[in-house]
Amino acid sequence: MEDSVSAELRDPTAVSEEPASLSASTGAQLTPEELVAKAIAPVKREYLRPPPVRSSCNNVKDTASTGKNDGDDKAAPSSLVKEKKSKRQMKRERRQEQKSTSHLCPEIAKTGDVSSCRYSDKCRFSHDIEAFKSQKPADLDGECPFSGAEQLCPYGLACRFAGTHKEGVPAGSSVALKKCSEMNGLNKDVQKLLWKNKMKFPKADSKLKELGLLGHGKSKSRVKEEKEDVVSNDSAADRTRCGEVNNDMDADLDIPVEIPEENGQTEGTFSSDESRPLKKPKSMSSENCHSDKIDNGACMIDATISEGHTPIDSEVVNDSVLPDSDASLKSHPREKKLIDFRDKLYLAPLTTVGNLPFRRVCKVLGADVTCGEMAMCTNLLQGQASEWALLRRHSSEDLFGVQICGAYPDTVSRAVELIDKECVIDFIDINMGCPIDIVVNKGAGSALLMKPMRMKSVVETASGIVDTPITIKVRTGYFEGKNRIDSLIADIGNWGAGAVTIHGRTRQQRYSKLADWEYINRCSSLAPDSLQVIGNGDVFSYADWNRHKVESPKLATCMIARGALIKPWLFTEIKEQRNWDITSGERLNILKDFVHFGLEHWGSDTKGVETTRHFLLEWLSYTCRYIPVGLLDVVPQRLNWRPPSYFGRDDLETLMSSDSAADWIKISEMLLGKVPDAFSFAPKHKSNAYDRAENG
Repeated sequence: MEDSVSAELRDPTAVSEEPASLSASTGAQLTPEELVAKAIAPVKREYLRPPPVRSSCNNVKDTASTGKNDGDDKAAPSSLVKEKKSKRQMKRERRQEQKSTSHLCPEIAKTGDVSSCRYSDKCRFSHDIEAFKSQKPADLDGECPFSGAEQLCPYGLACRFAGTHKEGVPAGSSVALKKCSEMNGLNKDVQKLLWKNKMKFPKADSKLKELGLLGHGKSKSRVKEEKEDVVSNDSAADRTRCGEVNNDMDADLDIPVEIPEENGQTEGTFSSDESRPLKKPKSMSSENCHSDKIDNGACMIDATISEGHTPIDSEVVNDSVLPDSDASLKSHPREKKLIDFRDKLYLAPLTTVGNLPFRRVCKVLGADVTCGEMAMCTNLLQGQASEWALLRRHSSEDLFGVQICGAYPDTVSRAVELIDKECVIDFIDINMGCPIDIVVNKGAGSALLMKPMRMKSVVETASGIVDTPITIKVRTGYFEGKNRIDSLIADIGNWGAGAVTIHGRTRQQRYSKLADWEYINRCSSLAPDSLQVIGNGDVFSYADWNRHKVESPKLATCMIARGALIKPWLFTEIKEQRNWDITSGERLNILKDFVHFGLEHWGSDTKGVETTRHFLLEWLSYTCRYIPVGLLDVVPQRLNWRPPSYFGRDDLETLMSSDSAADWIKISEMLLGKVPDAFSFAPKHKSNAYDRAENG
């Protein structure tokens, strides 16, 4: 495979867009120690080269495209601008595309029999086998990824490796057969209930009711119905008079206060002998409100209510008001399932790149614990198939968890109950550290760090309804220089969390500057023995792992994130306690494994091939940052080092070091064939971003 790489790569001008920020002369003039002090990778002088000249027509870094307009200065920028389409228009275009000859009916593709489709003429897909064969791209090199399985290929005629099918066109095989090693799929009946908003959550609703968090989080239709009931109820006038004593901040809130009925209570109501809700009802006087004070002595009320959620930023749980009968029903923390994370190699949940095929690669290379990509609770509760796909688990993942993200205890607890019922998992991790704007602006992720009482309610409700261990992932704080986890660490275990992962950066830092491991160690020393503390940030070698474990004996383990993206064999290095000078051929074999796993997961038809290519390119946008051990004057490499422009020890290694998307596409073509016409790619993540100044 290495011979297929052009020998012209030795010419500095042949590889497009190599790192140009650092010159070869810079590395030659400074000593290795001086380079390290400047966060520049100390590459050996004999491998340094002048940075290649960048093309002036390509002003968008890490973007590559192919097609007839390549090289056209005027056409290139317009190709990056996409016209926004309505959902109706996109649905119509999808229907038209499905009817084209390039989309053969899946049932006919599997059987090769036109009469096998039960929908006949009403089918959304094409039934013209000959037309499909005439326009189908040429088969790819290699064998079908399902050739080693006992079942036949589920894609039949549509498979891009159809020529290698030993028994010709498969007959009667099912797509379910290829998923036999995967689990946690979304049941269609459950999805329909979620679509119609008819799914019941008895455990979550009971816990929310117990904590007084159920009454406010209602749908528009339910609130409207209750308003109508209030109008016809004789006690409406009394309710109005009680509401007059409310704080001015709450005067504009149009939320009904539930009252008990004769033969029971409406959903979210409380009788006099039930546990007191966290937030005092609107009918309570301000005098009573002052009876329960938080630490600063003020009775804080959050007036910001998001539709369908409950504001609980400042409520206080008064355990003394819980009846003995209710308290006795509470499961003791020691009765819950426990997971021992100590000294296990934990692969972090990684958005986009931490997909199932990538996790399989990491399992092969030594990872002990894996976690799915972050899924939004609201999307899960809406039955979105794309969000549920993030929860899928492979049979090789023997210790597996899912990570969810939500802003309010009602959505999080219902998502937790649903996941615990429908999925096979070992733990559920709640993300409270995501720095992405779209997440933070909804009150989730890092935004929870500024609302500790809401954090408490989220963890308490989630951990109180399932036996599955609940863990949380946080950052040191929201604003730089204002860490706050040390003040919460002693309470997190009491909330019901079994473990907490601390990323040693604030939300404002994003991924800039080094992780603050001194602060992580201080937090771990303050944590109770029942709470496992996991450190996260900049682990990139077995020396980093060993140092953190020695400096903080109470640390359970270290979570590995970007280090695994850049060199997934880091797990092997830690277990074998060595710096692996991996060859370009060995790295290519790892990429081949990913492609094989990807075709099994996303499919071996054209759509599956291109989906695999897309995620391969996303991953290559990270792997290009790796500098081989044999090229460095100082070992091991640090995560914050900027690589200069350098030659590899062979042409393939040089190609793999390129930060150009055009060169990543070349690597993908070595594994998945030529890209389609007018293909373009730009990496999704910019992990070195620093937040804007207006955020503090």
